Amino acid sequence: MSDNCWNTSLYENKHGFVWQYGEELLELLSPKIGERILDLGCGTGQLTEKIALAVGASSSSSRIPQVEGIDYSPSMIEKAKENYPQIQFTIADARNFHVDEPFDAIFSNAALHWIKQPDAVIGCVYQALRRGGRFVAEFGGKGNVGAIANSLYYALGAIDCPVSSELNPWYFPSIGEYATLLEKQGFDVTLAILFARPTPLEDGDRGMANWIEMFGSQFLSGLSEEQQIELIRLVEDNLKPTLYRDGRWFADYRRIRVVAIK
Repeated sequence: MSDNCWNTSLYENKHGFVWQYGEELLELLSPKIGERILDLGCGTGQLTEKIALAVGASSSSSRIPQVEGIDYSPSMIEKAKENYPQIQFTIADARNFHVDEPFDAIFSNAALHWIKQPDAVIGCVYQALRRGGRFVAEFGGKGNVGAIANSLYYALGAIDCPVSSELNPWYFPSIGEYATLLEKQGFDVTLAILFARPTPLEDGDRGMANWIEMFGSQFLSGLSEEQQIELIRLVEDNLKPTLYRDGRWFADYRRIRVVAIK
């Protein structure tokens, strides 16, 4: 998010699917006992803790922590520390972070689509890995939330608000684009896939409104409370025929998943 101000209660209580879907990515990571692993964009720490359990991390066994989590959001890191005080969590920018010792693997789930400077991120990841280390990531790919985004733009125009591509806070690359960026910086890309994953949203009829408030808040910035209510109503009316069924909303997610070796 541009203002980097996340509502961690809304994130954990109504959007747990973000890290729950990430458990499948953990299988691809396949953490081994004793490995050093960094969770890049760790959020409130649920997957970081699962990684720590898998590698047998102990906060007192070594001067260098085996598993660490970093996130750009102070509120996310504060909540992660509260949730899992035994794990080291640090506020850091994925575009320019540094590590004291190289990692065996860097893991990232549902974070990299918030960063529009992928070259900087990939460069930092490369430098933070040991030779032969792996980068395992999943995030929004080309076409992700296309219907939701188009409806947000439509609704802004319908209430006579300025419409600009700069409102879009996301980076959703194609497989070819992202794999090429990885290879240019020295990675061997061993897996790159793009797949649709329609995702059910929690809280029944409030699901889409919650999603917009959580992940599309940039589209609401500068609007009065009345305009925000009208915008969300218009989006819901537009999307209901395609993204609402059996009493709940769905987000039209498309995910890109990559594994790359240094």
